[in-house]
Amino acid sequence: MAEMASSPADFRRSYPDDARCSDWFAPDGWRHRRFDWPADHPRAGLRGRILVQGGRADIVEKYLETMAHFHAQGWSVTSFDWRGQGGSGRLSPDRHVGHADDFGIFIDDLAAFWRDWREEGKGPAVILGHSMGGHLVLRSLIERTIDPDVAILVAPMIGIASPVGATWAKRLARLMTMIGDPMRAAWKARPDRKSAGHRQKLLTHDVDRFEDEAFWYARQPDLLLGPPSWAWILEAIRSGQRIESADSALRAIGIPLLMLVADADGLVDPRAAVRVAAKLPHVKLVRFGDEAAHELLREADAVRSRVYATIDDFLDEVA
Repeated sequence: MAEMASSPADFRRSYPDDARCSDWFAPDGWRHRRFDWPADHPRAGLRGRILVQGGRADIVEKYLETMAHFHAQGWSVTSFDWRGQGGSGRLSPDRHVGHADDFGIFIDDLAAFWRDWREEGKGPAVILGHSMGGHLVLRSLIERTIDPDVAILVAPMIGIASPVGATWAKRLARLMTMIGDPMRAAWKARPDRKSAGHRQKLLTHDVDRFEDEAFWYARQPDLLLGPPSWAWILEAIRSGQRIESADSALRAIGIPLLMLVADADGLVDPRAAVRVAAKLPHVKLVRFGDEAAHELLREADAVRSRVYATIDDFLDEVA
């Protein structure tokens, strides 16, 4: 294991001096905000590169600590904000609503970025996707639009947690897109302490890490995104069902995969992820209990240390 010049936690609220932000343009001209942190460690040539992609409404800054961990191991790390969020522009006239009526645009963006990124360096190419990022990575593998050597799915959003179940949630979302503007927010964001506390419990047990978001949004308010649109919810359900039903394509995925699932996840349905894992021929499934919420990479230290150790061991074994 590489020696670390400083703790990865030091980068939670600051940018590394040797990293850079730039613009990447999709084939249709859409600007995406990109982050690169090349490894200068002697092992860098042996390790390779990792593309780290977050979930819905996430920003590059939320994963600086995670990327610092990989960078300290000798990996070069890259990330970009998904179209419609962060610094990559919005898909809705209301910049605080996360809209998308077809996840295919995200698949196309990832495919184009991957082609460019693949050509920029040598060595093993790893992709890590959290939540919606995991969903999009898995769909891209099914549709064979990317060709990583290894994939890591963290709390992948294959099904959305719903108190009424997937069938009724889909019916409700379809109805709401028909009786009003499908681009409108599915719920109202409330900036009060009670709502923030509820959201924190859904995401992580670590209050300090949860507050990293507020730190970055205070510095860069334009990065903040609020609730999803009804169209986004409907498409997320449809796309998740598309993944679950792709039995032959799932079984044809030949690369090693690591899937980390939080059984107590209150945002995505962990049972859907487990069902999909059963169809993957080369997957290592690791499950966490009540000690873990949705953001496994940003959990309390005891959980986060186990998550990182699991990923490191997996990469040492297969990459």
